[in-house]
Amino acid sequence: MTSAPAPEPVPAVPYGTPDAPRIAVRGEAHLEVDPEIARIGITVTARGKDRRSALDDLTRRNARVLDLVKSYGQAVEHLETGAFSLAPEPARHGRGERVRTYHGAVRLTAELSDFTALGELATRLADLELTQVDGPWWSLRPGSPAHREARRQAVREAVQRAREYAEALGTTLTALVEIADIGAESAPFGPQAPGRMRATAAYGGPAPQDEAAPLDLEPERQHIHAQLDARFTMAPPRL
Repeated sequence: MTSAPAPEPVPAVPYGTPDAPRIAVRGEAHLEVDPEIARIGITVTARGKDRRSALDDLTRRNARVLDLVKSYGQAVEHLETGAFSLAPEPARHGRGERVRTYHGAVRLTAELSDFTALGELATRLADLELTQVDGPWWSLRPGSPAHREARRQAVREAVQRAREYAEALGTTLTALVEIADIGAESAPFGPQAPGRMRATAAYGGPAPQDEAAPLDLEPERQHIHAQLDARFTMAPPRL
């Protein structure tokens, strides 16, 4: 005697039914918060008539920048060198491969969480010989609690909106069917874009005898947007 074949699983219905009407809503949240970190770009340059003199000047200026940035201790969370270059500039006139001068550059990035130290450091860096400072770029950390709070508010807003629809029909919600980020099934997520550049400082000559007054840098507020789709079932309303 053979046993009866097991019944095939019933696929989930992608829509509501009269016995379990479905509500689909979108939850959104907008937050405006203070930045947590700021990044500045530092470019150290040198120029010489021969390769060795250009390289020696570049090495000396780069070491001075590194010593200055590291002197701020824990206020600087990250310091890294992004690129180094030393290139010859050919003579404009004459034949052959005669080199007119050599150009060298080192590009660094510093990340700070102490914004009081940021303005002072940026000013002191800009005072250094042939050193350019760009930024700051304000942002939140990838794991910032602000992102979590925005998602929580978006969920609460979706539940509230669905509940209001059900109450308008004289019924109540019964179950959560699905909740998903917008585009979660079709597009990968990318990192949050950094804040736009707010200030630039550059200097191209010998350092002055007296230090310049620190820049007063006003942090740029960060805007966070969380958005999701949610689907609920509700008790059948009496229409």
